[in-house]
Amino acid sequence: MFITSIANKNYYGAAKAIFSDNPLGLTCGMVCPTSDLCVGGCNLYASEEGPINIGGLQQFATEIFKSMKIPQIRDPGLIPVDQLPVSYKAKVALIGCGPASISCATFLARLGYSDLTIFEKEQYIGGLSSSEIPQYRLPYEVVSFEVDLMKDLGVRVELGKGLSTGDLTLESLKSDGYQVVFLGIGLPDPKTIPIFSQLTQSMGFYTSKDFLPVVAASSKPGMCACKSKLPTLHGNVIVLGAGDTAFDCATSALRCGARRVFVVFRKGFTNIRAVPEEMDLAKEEKCEFLPFMSPHEVIIKSDHIAGMEFYRTEQDQDGNWVEDEDQTIRLKADFIISAFGSGLTDSDIISAMSPLKFNSWGLPELNQETMQASEPWVFCGGDLGGVAQTTVESVNDGKQAAWYIHKYLQSLQNAEVPERPCLPNFFTPVDQVDISVEMCGLKFENPFGLASATPTTSSPMIRRAFEMGWAFSLTKTYSLDKDIITNVSPRIVRGTTSGHVYGPGQGAFLNIELMSEKTAAYWCQSVAELKRDFPQKIIIASIICSYSKEDWTELAQMSEKAGADALELNLSCPHGMGERGMGLACGQDEELVRNICRWVRQAVKIPFFAKLTPNVTDIITIARAAYEGNADGVTATNTVSGLMGLKGNASAWPAVGKEKRTTYGGVSGNAIRPIAMRAVSSIAKALPGFPILATGGIDSADAGLQFLHAGASVLQVCSAIHNQDYTLIEDYITGLKTLMYMQSLGGLDDWDGQSPPTPIHQLGKPVVRVSDIVGKHLPNFGPYMEKQQELIAALKKQTDILDEKYLPPPLRPPSIPKKPVPSVTDMIGKALPMITSYGDLDNQQQMVAVIMEEMCINCGKCYMTCNDSGYQAITFDPETHLPKVTKDCTGCTLCVSVCPIIDCIRMVPLTTPYIPKRGIPLGQPWVAPVAVR
Repeated sequence: MFITSIANKNYYGAAKAIFSDNPLGLTCGMVCPTSDLCVGGCNLYASEEGPINIGGLQQFATEIFKSMKIPQIRDPGLIPVDQLPVSYKAKVALIGCGPASISCATFLARLGYSDLTIFEKEQYIGGLSSSEIPQYRLPYEVVSFEVDLMKDLGVRVELGKGLSTGDLTLESLKSDGYQVVFLGIGLPDPKTIPIFSQLTQSMGFYTSKDFLPVVAASSKPGMCACKSKLPTLHGNVIVLGAGDTAFDCATSALRCGARRVFVVFRKGFTNIRAVPEEMDLAKEEKCEFLPFMSPHEVIIKSDHIAGMEFYRTEQDQDGNWVEDEDQTIRLKADFIISAFGSGLTDSDIISAMSPLKFNSWGLPELNQETMQASEPWVFCGGDLGGVAQTTVESVNDGKQAAWYIHKYLQSLQNAEVPERPCLPNFFTPVDQVDISVEMCGLKFENPFGLASATPTTSSPMIRRAFEMGWAFSLTKTYSLDKDIITNVSPRIVRGTTSGHVYGPGQGAFLNIELMSEKTAAYWCQSVAELKRDFPQKIIIASIICSYSKEDWTELAQMSEKAGADALELNLSCPHGMGERGMGLACGQDEELVRNICRWVRQAVKIPFFAKLTPNVTDIITIARAAYEGNADGVTATNTVSGLMGLKGNASAWPAVGKEKRTTYGGVSGNAIRPIAMRAVSSIAKALPGFPILATGGIDSADAGLQFLHAGASVLQVCSAIHNQDYTLIEDYITGLKTLMYMQSLGGLDDWDGQSPPTPIHQLGKPVVRVSDIVGKHLPNFGPYMEKQQELIAALKKQTDILDEKYLPPPLRPPSIPKKPVPSVTDMIGKALPMITSYGDLDNQQQMVAVIMEEMCINCGKCYMTCNDSGYQAITFDPETHLPKVTKDCTGCTLCVSVCPIIDCIRMVPLTTPYIPKRGIPLGQPWVAPVAVR
């Protein structure tokens, strides 16, 4: 669902879906093993393109939401916290501010618990996410952002307080009135082997629990007030282990100065526990992998590690891994980092957890379904729970525990809780935005409805759409029995206007489907039933007749009597019906349109709208005829008549029968959006205040807002549902609410809808301006790229990454509206003053193109289009492939339109007067050449 939201530029809707399930959605998007989880189950694995980068998309959507600085709130539809029973005021302590505790506290706060405190022994938040995952994989600001979202709900965090006999114990917490304790302390103690017992850091030995926290404190701005230095490594470093932590140690060791890093592990490559993403990163950074090796002896010279000896390991017939002492390997090394995992061995912490019972692995005994320990008021999760291996599994532990903590606390007051877990979703003030709109006395709960087309083929389909949240629906167009039709097949085919693209990116459909095959009696019965069951929804009956007053009167009155809120007169069907004197055969003649509208106005009292065809010379003339015929509004527009394509053998698609005949059909989808937008805006300008139901390429809330700005009152959708299903409405609603809410915030003027301004970047990561270092630009390929990397690396070595100027901008206090959130009515026609005739455009305010060379991928596309389609105003260096805009630029914008990198080429005002090149100066006559005889 969230991927569809991203495709529709509804990044808030995507983030809402993600955070509803996972309060650490951004963290998990960045560090979780998506190849083993969601990507591993992607249906597109079976396609040539391969699976979707789900983790990357998750990170993208949640990072954009982070930039919005919008706070989390409880579900506004739930009972307010101050009105909840006393059981929701129970004191709950969560020990350790890691992923499991953050998740658990967030869901408990969403449920309405108001006395939640997380105790963290360190002076920073985030647990292992902060201390053991490097900054380049998980910046501290990400952890801080997710904790801020939790704090928005009232959760408190107390630092410098941890589980120990000298600080917090389970018994002391119970005596302090805490009714539940959640333990999310992770596994704080490193696992080591006897040969390391006498080794120290001064000798060159680290465990992952020693090494990674020091690296984090020294490289994560904002994590702590200390000014730590990165561990100084050199020479060869051996990292022992094959889990994610081992690979984090390896890549971090390179950044701390190691010349070579060897990742050594006991088993083979097929047994590596680390996720492929971690392993691939280490491989890219030139770490060496040495399998089938078990540590035997550390070689010490002059009180410092000098090397290590290993036994070769093999698997015996029973599958057990054994050491072969006859096969030894020695490696020179200056440092050893042990990453053999972790456990719970600190006797002080274990004593503080009394009276819990422990299992044979030294961990608390747990019910793995409820996350409940041997004491019913104690719950555990994350690494301490003994099952979670990843951040997302720890988050799920916390989520699971939150529900059963809720059940436990409510049981103390004999309150009933549903058997099936039901946790509240993620909400923000965006979700409180009112997007209802009134038109012709009809109240629409939102402006989105179903067009008269295949999504409204039957009554049960409309019923499902209403249940999903669509505010209104047309019926499929129906006629009197004497005009009933039977469709041909095949009749609905994908468009070719956007190439071989399927799904949300598919640009068009072509159909030769006619109106409904069902009778008027069926539709009148359906309207009556739907109106009875959904009284708040708006049902518009779509009807069609030939040019007959009696027919229009009969069908209109029948539909009104059935209970329809309004009528839509189909005067626009572009194929089939015109041959019968119906559809566009009526809609292309202003006099016929005027008369039909007058007949219907005399016949019924409910509002009606004339559905217009774009297949006319001037749609304003037809709209004005409907207005003069007393129609309450118009629908603009129906499909555009077209022929989608011909195959190599000259046959068309769709091709009907053995003769393979076709006909001109209706083109729909976002390919016709510019045509529909022109129709809507031109009618709105010509007939101010005349209601318009827009249709034609409304495939997102973003596109819907464009139609509202162009003058539409409500919006009909069809082709987008072909590409997806009725669930799109959730995306449309959250998308429009977000676009309207953001207009009330300050500081977002440079955003385009939900899209923030594009930073200067390469592959999505900010880049240093090399020209600021060496005084000139360098291209982004081959030896030039290597030179860039050398220069940037040298610069970063001199940079104090903990300097305050590198702190990320604060995300709290959150953004709050600086002015009232606009209504849908406020949006209607907002763009019309800026849509004018060509003669009103100012040719003295010129712009020119500027290429952001740091973002340029040196493809030459801008040069080619300017040279052969434009004004020869871009040069292209044959050696460096750097394009450069010259003073000959006329601001045509072709280069911007074809550049594959968004905002790599930008238009800026021309600061000097624009002087067109006339070829032959004005006033100088053309002189015909003298013929040579």
